[in-house]
Amino acid sequence: MTANGQDSMDPIEANGARFAVRALGLAAGEAPLQLIWAHGWGVDHRLMAPLAETTARRAANWLIDLPGFGAAPKPPDDWGTADYADQMAEWFTTLPRAAGAKRVFIGHSFGGRVAVQLAARHPDAVDAIVLIAGAGLQRKRGPVDHLRRKVRQRQYRMLRALARDDAAREALAQRFGSPDYRNAGAMRPIFVRVVREDLSDQARRVTCPALLVYGSEDQETPAEFGARYAGLMHDARFVELPGLDHYTVLGDGRHQVLHRLKDFLDGL
Repeated sequence: MTANGQDSMDPIEANGARFAVRALGLAAGEAPLQLIWAHGWGVDHRLMAPLAETTARRAANWLIDLPGFGAAPKPPDDWGTADYADQMAEWFTTLPRAAGAKRVFIGHSFGGRVAVQLAARHPDAVDAIVLIAGAGLQRKRGPVDHLRRKVRQRQYRMLRALARDDAAREALAQRFGSPDYRNAGAMRPIFVRVVREDLSDQARRVTCPALLVYGSEDQETPAEFGARYAGLMHDARFVELPGLDHYTVLGDGRHQVLHRLKDFLDGL
C-alpha cells in the first residue's frame, strides 16, 4: 500500500473479510495525525474523497471501501456493525504510527455506526471519532406514525407469506421497501440487521472525544440523532448546520464541515 494521491484501491484482509483502501497524504509512520474515512450505505470511498483530499498536507489518510461496497466484496457472513468495527480494529494493528500521533475515525451515515462501535468496543484503537450525519439510533415516532408503520409491516408479512415464488417476493420488496432496501441486493440481510440496531448502549461507552455534525434538513439521520448522541457520549461536541441534508452536508456544506473538523482536530 502506498501513501499517494492516486485514485487506486488496495485490497486488505482482516477479520475474515476483505475491504479496500485508498491512501493519500503523509506517510503513516511519520504523520502526527491519522484519519480514516468511512462512507455511508450504498456508496463508496469517493463520497468522502473531497473532504479527505483537503487534509492530505497535514495527515495520513485512508479512504475505505467497507466490505460489500465499491471495490470490496461482501462479508462472508451477515455482519452487523460490530463486525465491521472489529475488522477496522484488527487492521489498525498493522498500521505504522509515529509516537504521539492521533488516530481519528470519520464516518458518514453507516460509517458513523461503525465509528460508534469502534470507539465502544476498541477504545485503544482510536483517539477520537467524527460522525457526519451519523446513523445508529432509532427514530422517535408519534403514536399515529408508529401505528401506520406497524400496519404496513403486518401487511407486508401477510402478502409475503402468500407469495408463490422469489419473483413475487421481490416485487413485494420493491413495493414496500425503502430505496436502500430495494437496492441492497445481496447485502439485504446485512441491511436489515443494521437498521434494526440501536447503538444507545454503545454510545454510552464512547469515552474518546467525538464531533457530531448534522444538517438541519436531514430526513434520513435527523439532527436530533446528533443531539441524542451528544447526551449519551462522555465527551461529544454537537454541531447542527442549517439548511443542509444528508448528502449536501458533504457537498454544499463541505467547507462548513471542514471548518468544524479543523477546530476539532486542532484541539486533540
